[in-house]
Amino acid sequence: MKKIVLVLSFACFLPSLLLCQSSPSKRRPEFDHAAVYVRDLVKSADFYDKVLELERIPEPFHDGRHIWYRIGVHDQLHVISGATTARDNDIDVHLAFRVTTFSDLVTRLDQLGIPYRKSIHGDGKTASIRPDGVHQVYFQDPDGYWIEVNDDKF
Repeated sequence: MKKIVLVLSFACFLPSLLLCQSSPSKRRPEFDHAAVYVRDLVKSADFYDKVLELERIPEPFHDGRHIWYRIGVHDQLHVISGATTARDNDIDVHLAFRVTTFSDLVTRLDQLGIPYRKSIHGDGKTASIRPDGVHQVYFQDPDGYWIEVNDDKF
């Protein structure tokens, strides 16, 4: 009788054991980092430090060619020197950030003399408010990479 109970117990447990082994937990890819390739690392770092006020984090290379920033809980921006020419970057390809006080960012852009536009297309002078009420502004870093900044309404 003990053998039958043991076999039945094992028979009841086996399907769930096989099911767990045959269908491992599947995680979708998660964003890790974006990288910009720049001509002047000091100038670019100054921009990301002062304009966006990003937090620098340790980088593993220690070669003077990399500066890393935290841009989310587990997300990073890698600024890498070595570019030799400026590239023409399309505004439709951009990095996007959100800020809690949008007016403070626009004031900082004005104070630092950073030109910006308020819409992605057209003359850029008309304020851009998305259908969901989010305000936006677009500007470029020293190497011409486009950056979009939104207020934190989303």
